Amino acid sequence: MQFQIKRDVLLKSLAIAHNIIERKNTLPILSNVLLKVKDKKLSIVATDLDLVYFEEISDFKSEKEGSTTTSATVLYDILRKLPSNLDVIFTLQNENKLSISAENSKFNLLCLPVDNFPNFTEDFKDKALNLDREKLLTLLNKTRISMSNDETRHYLNGIFIHLTESGKKSYLTGVATDSHRLSSSSIPLEKINDFRPFILPKKAVFQLCNLLQESKEEVLLYSGDSKIQFQIGNSKIISKIIDGKFPDYKKVVPQNNNKTLIVNAKDFIHSIERVITVSIDRKEGVKIALKKDHIQLFVNSSSSGEGKETLKANYNSDDLTVGFNSRYLLDIASEIEDEKLTMNLNDSISPVLIQDNSDKQSYFVIMPMKI
Repeated sequence: MQFQIKRDVLLKSLAIAHNIIERKNTLPILSNVLLKVKDKKLSIVATDLDLVYFEEISDFKSEKEGSTTTSATVLYDILRKLPSNLDVIFTLQNENKLSISAENSKFNLLCLPVDNFPNFTEDFKDKALNLDREKLLTLLNKTRISMSNDETRHYLNGIFIHLTESGKKSYLTGVATDSHRLSSSSIPLEKINDFRPFILPKKAVFQLCNLLQESKEEVLLYSGDSKIQFQIGNSKIISKIIDGKFPDYKKVVPQNNNKTLIVNAKDFIHSIERVITVSIDRKEGVKIALKKDHIQLFVNSSSSGEGKETLKANYNSDDLTVGFNSRYLLDIASEIEDEKLTMNLNDSISPVLIQDNSDKQSYFVIMPMKI
């Protein structure tokens, strides 16, 4: 195998491949990335067995076909430290040695046989679903903030992707919750039949977001019985889906919260960030006292002091004081597209609904906390 490629072209692919591979592997081959030159295409494959990243590159010079596997981390670090736009030449010397040369730099990397690399043959029979790249990225960004880290309830460690209907329109909806907060976001779809809902694991969500940010192509979604495939241009991410039943989230979405607070979203974020400065570990909650034309934010830390700030706002009901996890509030407020954040409350202990007037298809629910 021999080929020549621009450093930047290969680095872009290896950045994602490198993120997919687990740092500690019991199987050495899983630390490696597969490089294969065939039919004037360079294929790059990386996997942790649950998630597979595959990309085909045609922007390179092929001298000799062949394939090998070598350390993804070492290769990524070498390319990262080389000057930009450099031509890099790869030559497979023998089954165990890959030579890399670029201007004044020369490296020899150890290789493992391609036969040891996991083989993936997934036949997705269902017709592909076309998705808008930007809209899908927005959906994932808005919902992933609420994914759980609780291993005992593994079915919450991802985003529940399913179809919903509203006003005779169909939507692809993503929902995530860690039982303290919930995020939901939807994108419009042409009506489709036989869509199987699935829970996309956390790691797949983050890697898919990375890929969508770098690409300009539309997305094709293929679903199978136990796996899902997202194809974006010449790249593919194939992921196992989480086996489990996502809870009926609609039960926790408040329907009759009639106390409405409207506040400037950016000012709200900045105020929270300032008052929580007194909390060393940032774990302390923030208390919000709601008045007719302003709110007061308080943080009281037993170990380092207290912070207090007043912010202009519109509130349509009797005075109310409610406490929240400050990190949760900041995560949600940062995803609001509109200039104003709208919070619908009932009392100091019931779930609170947060809406975005610039995106009617997204909403957030947050549980108050006792402070």
